Amino acid sequence: MRKKETIDIITMGCSKNLVDSEALMGLFEANGFNCTHDSKNPKGKIAVVNTCGFIQDAKEESINTILELAQAKDEGRLKQLYVMGCLSQRYMKELAEEIPQVDKFYGKFNYKELISDLTDVNIISCDGPRHLTTPRHYAYIKISEGCDRKCAYCAIPLITGKHVSRPMDEILDEVRHIASNGTREFQIIAQELTYYGIDIDGKQHIAELISKMADIRGVKWIRLHYAYPAHFPWDLLKVMREKPNVCKYLDIALQHISDHMLERMHRHVTKAETYKFIERIRREVPGIHLRTTLMVGFPGETEEDFEELLEFTRKARFERMGAFAYSEEEGTFSANNYEDDVPEEVKQARLDKLMALQQEISAEIEAEKIGKVMKVVIDRKEGNYYVGRTEYCSPEVDPEVLIEATDRRLKAGQMYDVLIIDSMAFDLYGKIVDKNRKEE
Repeated sequence: MRKKETIDIITMGCSKNLVDSEALMGLFEANGFNCTHDSKNPKGKIAVVNTCGFIQDAKEESINTILELAQAKDEGRLKQLYVMGCLSQRYMKELAEEIPQVDKFYGKFNYKELISDLTDVNIISCDGPRHLTTPRHYAYIKISEGCDRKCAYCAIPLITGKHVSRPMDEILDEVRHIASNGTREFQIIAQELTYYGIDIDGKQHIAELISKMADIRGVKWIRLHYAYPAHFPWDLLKVMREKPNVCKYLDIALQHISDHMLERMHRHVTKAETYKFIERIRREVPGIHLRTTLMVGFPGETEEDFEELLEFTRKARFERMGAFAYSEEEGTFSANNYEDDVPEEVKQARLDKLMALQQEISAEIEAEKIGKVMKVVIDRKEGNYYVGRTEYCSPEVDPEVLIEATDRRLKAGQMYDVLIIDSMAFDLYGKIVDKNRKEE
């Protein structure tokens, strides 16, 4: 195949998939190809879909995307179609039979073979930097693959296998390289980041990793995603408290609070331990914002279980919370051993009630910020507003700060001191405090 061919990469699902797509784009470009990412009007004749296979909705979205591109191929608008990622890893044989328009399917970990399959020339490199698709000022850093936590409902271990930590030096070198090119904010991601290092020497090394990362020149914010409550590495809190560029933010999925549900979910933590866990985090890291995910409608969930979950949400007052209704995933413990006995309409009613409660809590928490001056990074300009985030907000999923676009020109990626002047349930409004302030 001729080099300089344009390849369109389409990423479905989570930020961990996005990192894989960025690595693939870097690989293609190092070997002479052009790439676009999630283009609304693909220009190339080759498309690669990086699929998600986590829950039913994500599977359907991935399949529909593949089918649309398969139709484009049938109509001659696309020459070659390739599929990779989680859905392909798990259902490769079935997908190949159902969608023969796809030239080849790859799994979660062998996608780099694509470069060999698309050219018959010598490969320059299979390593090298990622092509960042995020705004220049922030990036995602994946520190491990897989998961050893076998929660009853989760198919991730079936797809990605056991937890495998990246070497620490490799991660730190990647951060140094990206930071040297002007990126200031790093979202640290893994299926279970607190497990980092266990597979290497039996010890948790997440605190050491984040501490060393915080010392890298140019790193302004580090934000932690996807922790687990059982066997939490408490030394991480010291790092969060003492390193000013480690955001006081922790994304930790708790799923439920009822002991009945926690046991059936195989979460290996109790209600009492969960309450103590949250209290200790808030005590040791004052001002921390906790993001969590909760589940409703798990098999066997009673009204009493759900009422406990509502009460937990009221008491814990999570600054950030998402929720979803249970979706049975084949091959998981719950699919094999439990009846999906909560009616869909009950699941939806519980989900709506839980999220309505969280909206009230979020509105109260955000209103408490009015009158405070907060550091805000500008992501973009949208209409008559500049849109940014505080250290307590991760891109795309958390509240944003809207600053009216007056005659003052703000720069994307720059951090400004902003006075919060108003709030809504999930967003803040602010104005620049010092027109002459620039980040050092």
